[in-house]
Amino acid sequence: MPPLPEAFITHPIAHRAYHDSAAGRPENSRAAVRAAVAAGYGIEIDLQLSRDGAPMVFHDYDLSRLTGAQGPLGTRTAAELAAIPLRHGTEGIPTLTEVLEDVAGRVPLLIEIKDQDGDLGPNIGALEAATAAALAGYKGPVAVMSFNPHSVAAMARLLPQVPRGLTTSAYDYADWAPVTPATCDRLREIPDYDRTGASFISHEALDLSRPRVAALKAQGSRVLCWTIRSAAADAEARKIAENVTFEGYAA
Repeated sequence: MPPLPEAFITHPIAHRAYHDSAAGRPENSRAAVRAAVAAGYGIEIDLQLSRDGAPMVFHDYDLSRLTGAQGPLGTRTAAELAAIPLRHGTEGIPTLTEVLEDVAGRVPLLIEIKDQDGDLGPNIGALEAATAAALAGYKGPVAVMSFNPHSVAAMARLLPQVPRGLTTSAYDYADWAPVTPATCDRLREIPDYDRTGASFISHEALDLSRPRVAALKAQGSRVLCWTIRSAAADAEARKIAENVTFEGYAA
């Protein structure tokens, strides 16, 4: 398994890039990416799939929270999505290729592949293949992760040289609907770490005391966490985690 580069430990990681709506930098925007690079932060971004198969840098499945448009992102082409301005900004929804051009290997880039199955199951493939194609030949520290272990296993086959990890959680039922309780119960103890060839986890900060996290750290897993929103929470998380994914303050 490829190890996680040390840059992912030494650079605090800006959640959905270094976003600040008041400053005109929406989450997952190119403006937020450029700001993170300028500040020397690592960058975490999310990927969804456009109707025509492009990996788009966007967190939600639906467009309404982050743009003035309505409906699922996956019903629009990449060109249509590029023409939809993000709220509190002037730019449209970027592609992964555009973000890679903005980062250009200067800071570590942590890419979360959003679940396309609906229950964190095996109905995946197109987004993983598109992500691998976009990353082919990219120079610089990059790693991929997903809550869906099937996605991580797919990336192991598609891009075996790129470090991969699992985004992990306490999986409280109320927070994860419509993911089924059975799936939450199965994933809570991170059973897929070894079979996916993972070298790190990014774990829910409020659940870092879970014994399974300590066990993975003891076996050599790098431990990141999400999402930290204050310097005090940062200091507390670092008692267990080696680095934080942060927002809302200057880490």
